[in-house]
Amino acid sequence: MRHPTRREIVATAGLAALFGGPLAAMARKTQAPAVPFSWEALQQRAATLATQPYRVPAKVAAAAAIDYDAVGSIRYRAEATLAGGIRLFPLGRYAPMPVKINLVENGQARAVPFSRDLFQAVSGHAPPLGIAGFRAMVPGKESDWMAFQGASYFRTAGSQDQYGLSARGLAINTGISGREEFPDFTEFWIERIADDAYTVYALMDGESVTGAYRIAGRHANGVQQDVSAVLHLRRDVERLGIAPATSMFWYGEGNRAAAVDWRPEIHDSDGLALLTGSGERIWRPLANPPHETLDSFADENPRGFGLLQRDRAFDHYQDDGAFYDRRPNLWVEPRGQWGRGSVMLFAFPTAAETVDNIVSFWVPAAPAKAGQRLQFDYGLRWGSDDPTVAPAAAHVVDSWTGVAGRPGDAPTAGARKLVADFEGEALGGLDRSSGVEAAIDLARGKLLASAAYPVVGQRNRWRVTADIAPEGDGPTDVRLFLRRGDRALSETMLFPVFGA
Repeated sequence: MRHPTRREIVATAGLAALFGGPLAAMARKTQAPAVPFSWEALQQRAATLATQPYRVPAKVAAAAAIDYDAVGSIRYRAEATLAGGIRLFPLGRYAPMPVKINLVENGQARAVPFSRDLFQAVSGHAPPLGIAGFRAMVPGKESDWMAFQGASYFRTAGSQDQYGLSARGLAINTGISGREEFPDFTEFWIERIADDAYTVYALMDGESVTGAYRIAGRHANGVQQDVSAVLHLRRDVERLGIAPATSMFWYGEGNRAAAVDWRPEIHDSDGLALLTGSGERIWRPLANPPHETLDSFADENPRGFGLLQRDRAFDHYQDDGAFYDRRPNLWVEPRGQWGRGSVMLFAFPTAAETVDNIVSFWVPAAPAKAGQRLQFDYGLRWGSDDPTVAPAAAHVVDSWTGVAGRPGDAPTAGARKLVADFEGEALGGLDRSSGVEAAIDLARGKLLASAAYPVVGQRNRWRVTADIAPEGDGPTDVRLFLRRGDRALSETMLFPVFGA
């Protein structure tokens, strides 16, 4: 199985109105004719494509010579900006497959022809070879807020003008060794809705699935995207991942032993959040596991799930270049009834921040069979706010692991200590005499000792400690929350504790 690195993942009135300045004449000479376009027609095209044998998309061999630094030296000319804010990415080693770009206005589409004159390459470097994707620029600035490039990957800069994790159109057999597929968005149609809003239509093609995607995005208070995905299966798929998100977790406060870099923490996201169909709020802190892991959280008609960066304190990262404290959250809001299935979390070990080692996605319980047409509608919220935090329930703000036992005494052999801090208005006014306790359940392990108490000097903050002896081959799966009598005071935290 090959996992792309973060560096990998990275009708108009006439083209004269789209290309400005000295490129206008060239654009007029090469403009493509307008053709009718509709969302319904794109869906039909994907359906027809699914009845045909899959053809591996052609790649430009010469792009292999354009490495990460070289592709960064090829700049799209600002005066050739399309549709008010769209600029194109050139081909390179990590994005060698050309894609087709079309602009849509009033139900008519025009293809954007590739020309080397659209780009400016630094002297001595390889020339531009084709179009690999596109990005949408922030109005009035030289930064971008949305980008599509590589397979079916796309991402946005959230609310703090900082890229981080990525979304994918689809995840196929993720976590099944040697069988993961990466279908491609092969052609795009871009419709400008406003200065800071575009609807992107995309045609997907892959060995097992074709698809038509409509992604309506707007840049306001973060980025909101409404996604409609219509899929056609060429063949059976064992694990069909819907609304996948891909992120990176190298180390945080919970695994300090991995901190070989001087920065205290390095991660794009620090947890998977779930709001279940029954209304339960769940937080699963991310980990850099010693081996591949796959967690499955069964649900029915989920209300939301996503990878979040809850820790927003600059001094916890001390990174004044990558700004991990500004990385966006990605929250998925299913539309309609998704039925029974599971949110899955796949992770594998990493020793660098350039490797995305975390993937989350929804897998329907019903088998994905050849010949099926499936549709999933959902919203994507990219921002810095945490959609799972509610005044009625405290939430996890920190978690750590270490040796078990009483501080100052010899460590308890074969055991680990888990510490989790909860914070929220639900804990206001409570003290050690209020009957608050930690409800803890374990799978493949034994609970040796536990405690729950307010943190001295911290408002509405409680700490849970648990000494755990893992059993068996896998990690001990811990499920814990704060309660008072029959009332839950906090969200539920799920955490894997690996053996010492």
